[in-house]
Amino acid sequence: MDQREEQEFAEYFVARRDAVRRTAYLLCGDWHRADDLAQTAFVALHRRWRKVRDKGALDAYVRRTLVRASIDESRRPWRRERTVEEFPDTPVTDAEVGESVATRETLLAGLAKVPPRQRAVLVLRFLEGLDVAATAAALKCTEGTVKSQTARGLEALRTSLGDALDDLRSAS
Repeated sequence: MDQREEQEFAEYFVARRDAVRRTAYLLCGDWHRADDLAQTAFVALHRRWRKVRDKGALDAYVRRTLVRASIDESRRPWRRERTVEEFPDTPVTDAEVGESVATRETLLAGLAKVPPRQRAVLVLRFLEGLDVAATAAALKCTEGTVKSQTARGLEALRTSLGDALDDLRSAS
């Protein structure tokens, strides 16, 4: 890349790195893995920077790369979670934790139990604010797939949360 293209990429990177990192965190639930996923997405974008014709679609390209990297990473054998009988020591939380922090932690714990593809759809639809068509375009699948994955993901989230968040339970 020439100097001008490097500068354009650097400006885009600085402007979007925090948002991409937050999205990665919502997908995987771990800040260290989120950093790795964000780096993977930006490296992929850097490699293809010259070939990108529509600079307005950069966010969609990075988001799609991020979701794919998250799903690919979850398939690797060393990333699979194992259930244990006893939990390791957990840090003691402050008694005065705000309700929003507790709700967020509960939601993130529930999201971690949702399968990766369904989690990706839920994050893109409800936390990134994309509609069904934009989510389908980001994941390169049909709108019907997005709808079914959303329904299954919400049901898995409701099941994993149980009574923790009454507002996420179905009305039936």
